[in-house]
Amino acid sequence: MKNDLPSLEFRDIIKDIANNDTVKQMNNFEHHLGTTCYDHCVNVAYYSYIITKKLKLNYIDTARACMVHDLFLYNWKGNRTKHGGLHGFSHPRTALNNAKELFDLSNKEQDIILKHMWPMTVVLPKYRESYIVSLVDKFCAIKEYIIPSIKWFKLRKLYRYSYLFFTFFVFKIM
Repeated sequence: MKNDLPSLEFRDIIKDIANNDTVKQMNNFEHHLGTTCYDHCVNVAYYSYIITKKLKLNYIDTARACMVHDLFLYNWKGNRTKHGGLHGFSHPRTALNNAKELFDLSNKEQDIILKHMWPMTVVLPKYRESYIVSLVDKFCAIKEYIIPSIKWFKLRKLYRYSYLFFTFFVFKIM
């Protein structure tokens, strides 16, 4: 795959979901540090698609379910109880209900959406694809939140050292 762009097959699988006006509204909500909810769903869908395809599992249902696994359409930061409890526990049900209003979902797609926060949501996933999505969701959260945070701290450290160097240089000249 050139430049890490999603394959044509992947884009074709998610095309109708990705172009849905309600799904596009996920672009209006930040999910992780600088990543929109929509972009997070695309990331999870793409990595899950790759893994399930290599394992010869149902990669079509997996990619499609991942595109709506966080279809909750509200700013979850600071709204802990407004939408039926703690966000981490309640949003899979909200996302599933929203997705069912828009699309016909297979049992596997429904399980993937509902169980993507496992083990936080105590009920075990029913399908191997659901376990994979749960793990990929955590991987993407780390990639989208922790890595930018580390870069930010490194940049701050660089500024601190450059400031010290500049101060030393200025006083050395004087």
